[in-house]
Amino acid sequence: QENLIGALLAIFGHLVTSIALNLQKYSHIRLAGSKDPRAYFQTKTWWCGLLLLVLGELGVFSSYAFAPLSLIVPLSAVSVIASAIIGIIFIKEKWKPKEFLRRYLLSFVGCGLAIVGTYLLITFGPNSHEKMTGENITRHLVSWPFLLYMLVEIIMFCLLLYFYKERNANYIVVILLLVALLGSMTVVTVKAVAGMLVVSIQGNLQLDYPIFYIMLVCMIATALYQATFLAQASQLYDSSQIASIGYILSTTAAITAGATFYLDFTGEDVLHICMFALGCLIAFLGVFLITRNRKKSVPFEPYISMDAMPGMQNMHDKGIAVQPDLKASFSYGALENNDNMPEIYTPATLPIVQEQHGSKGVSAPPYRVLEHSKKE
Repeated sequence: QENLIGALLAIFGHLVTSIALNLQKYSHIRLAGSKDPRAYFQTKTWWCGLLLLVLGELGVFSSYAFAPLSLIVPLSAVSVIASAIIGIIFIKEKWKPKEFLRRYLLSFVGCGLAIVGTYLLITFGPNSHEKMTGENITRHLVSWPFLLYMLVEIIMFCLLLYFYKERNANYIVVILLLVALLGSMTVVTVKAVAGMLVVSIQGNLQLDYPIFYIMLVCMIATALYQATFLAQASQLYDSSQIASIGYILSTTAAITAGATFYLDFTGEDVLHICMFALGCLIAFLGVFLITRNRKKSVPFEPYISMDAMPGMQNMHDKGIAVQPDLKASFSYGALENNDNMPEIYTPATLPIVQEQHGSKGVSAPPYRVLEHSKKE
């Protein structure tokens, strides 16, 4: 029963969070496409999205107090499913039935697989239930499986951070592994803080234990650093790649942390563990197919606006824009027509006017020096 309560809270939280983020995105897009001078935080749609976002995060936070960590973390696939369905419902283009099915076939298959994987996760999830009291959390914190796991994780994190900072290894797997390792500690501390708060609300006060504040500080610190690495990854890679790879790595690291810290799979038989692992794999495949179907963003090709430079004339007349030459040439300022013409104009060269100065036998300089008086 506690597993079901926790799973339902997590599913509700992820659904509401996905709807909230899409509402806020809709408010930004609507303001950008209109002449409304208001800022985004002055619209009712954005504030409605913010309130739903807080409600969804509270639901996910409280779910950790009821169900095992290894069960709650993979359920974040629900947010990916909800985002895909919302994107299909509110799509702007008009498709024929065959084209629509062909275009979104991967999304439909991915949503189906993710739903099947979620069902297996809830059905065969671990059934370890333990009161999150200060004594229990302190005992788990000093247990040898978790200490060994922490040692391995610290070594891995330091090595990855060294290659990322010193060797400039800006690979998506490296950055998202750093996020996953930090995220595993975040969910461990979130479950401890949420569990101790629920036990305190039930009448057994746990806020006078120092371990509560230690976990609270670790939760905030790891969440902030995790957001920093995610922001760096979003600047380098596409959001669909971050969503799929990040979900797989973060879920794997969090399940491992829950199995070592809270001993989630203690007393479980082999069949339940194998079915739970199968549910994780199916959910991984579903999320990968959903994010695989998303359109890749077209990279922006910058152009130089000559009217922004002092002393230069405006060269945007008649659909002609000043573009940098991208054809491995050292010239800068190739003119390219915007009217879909096949011709590409080569960079113009300025003629050198040579004037005769002095005798005929002396070569003239390629320029002339004009003397100006102080008044001129």
